[in-house]
Amino acid sequence: MKFGIFYEHQLPRPWADGDERRLLDEALEQVELADRLGFDYAWEVEHHFLEEYSHSSAPEVFLAACSQRTERIRLGHGIVLMPPGYNHPARVAERIATLDLVSNGRVDFGTGESSSVLELGGFGVDGAAKRAAWAEAVEQCCNMMVMDPYPGYEGRHFSMPCRNVVPKPVQKPHPPLWVACSNRETIKLAARCGMGALTFSFIDPDEAAAWVDDYYRVLAAECVPIGHAVNANIAMVTGLSVHPDEDEAKRRGLDGFRFFGYGLGHHYVFGRHRPGRTDVWAAYEAERDSMPDHGERSGIGTPDQVRGQLRGYAEAGVDQVIFIQQGGNNRHDHICESLKLFAGSVMGEFAEAEAERERAKAERLAPHIDAALARKAPMPALADDEIPVVEALGRSIAQTLPADQLEQARKVIKTWSQSATPLYVPDDMLDPLEPREPAEAGTP
Repeated sequence: MKFGIFYEHQLPRPWADGDERRLLDEALEQVELADRLGFDYAWEVEHHFLEEYSHSSAPEVFLAACSQRTERIRLGHGIVLMPPGYNHPARVAERIATLDLVSNGRVDFGTGESSSVLELGGFGVDGAAKRAAWAEAVEQCCNMMVMDPYPGYEGRHFSMPCRNVVPKPVQKPHPPLWVACSNRETIKLAARCGMGALTFSFIDPDEAAAWVDDYYRVLAAECVPIGHAVNANIAMVTGLSVHPDEDEAKRRGLDGFRFFGYGLGHHYVFGRHRPGRTDVWAAYEAERDSMPDHGERSGIGTPDQVRGQLRGYAEAGVDQVIFIQQGGNNRHDHICESLKLFAGSVMGEFAEAEAERERAKAERLAPHIDAALARKAPMPALADDEIPVVEALGRSIAQTLPADQLEQARKVIKTWSQSATPLYVPDDMLDPLEPREPAEAGTP
């Protein structure tokens, strides 16, 4: 198995000046440490308006900072909100490709649609149509990263004319695709789309094995890739707090893991939230003692206990376990100590067999992936003579001007071309501008 670390940037109330800056500074130090220790992934979410639970509204900025402080760890968007009300697909393609360039090809592209009313309502995203909007946006975003030029698209949820979306990513055809999964049905959706399944449900190894079986059965029989490659992987998010003393491990990590679950429930299931005023941490504290432990399902305990928990997930076929540490009020120094102890006492056992496991898996899945790619009907490319010509705004305006105004426009352009910061327009590029009939009175 591979191992990752996961960030929501949680910040329980009460807040003091400088808390958000400290939170991000500490997270960057933790990612830098994880890179040195040999962790495989650093995952960062995108959320908006989810106070206390997640102050991570610009993951591409945080991950770009991570890219310059690390050398090998992969950088996972876990996830980008894809309905176009949140992010235009072209802007996502540009940001993913740019991050892939500055990180030297270390990006994984996680996608999702969100189910939070605070987010959906804040951006005017139709909850009933968000799954269809997600699918449309992900497919076209992948086309934008691959096609030169992108032919354009007229869809239900967004439309865009022909443009060449630049830059293009380092990884070809594009970075590996993932989708957030909260239940067994979305695991199957991930398989149908040829995407990695990024699961946020805290399940035991037996149930995980059933989910893994579902995923690979559907991938083999039904997969039509939403992108231009298949990323056949399953990752599971859970907690992490490792200490030689079990009670101390729980004291350091269980509270933050519980708050992660409580905050998730508050913003997605049962909460009533007054923006800027509701105190989620205080509400959590009132319920804390009645919440389940989940210790047997998480990476919270002694090294031997955590190793045993992880063996069960490895045997179930989980490819990656992603650890939530920065939850609730978990302390930075405890997080760093836990990362070091895990890397020194647990991680090596799973790393030893990883290369052979991946080789055998790739060999086993190759026929199914080839069949899946053969089922995909790619977006037709445009022939050169089909690519539309886009006239600059100045030329377009000039075509509407009467002769006297056109001559005046030429004089203005000549003046600009001689200024300290010249606008370059060759003389022969002005000559073909033939005026049309004078515009009707009142036409701007």
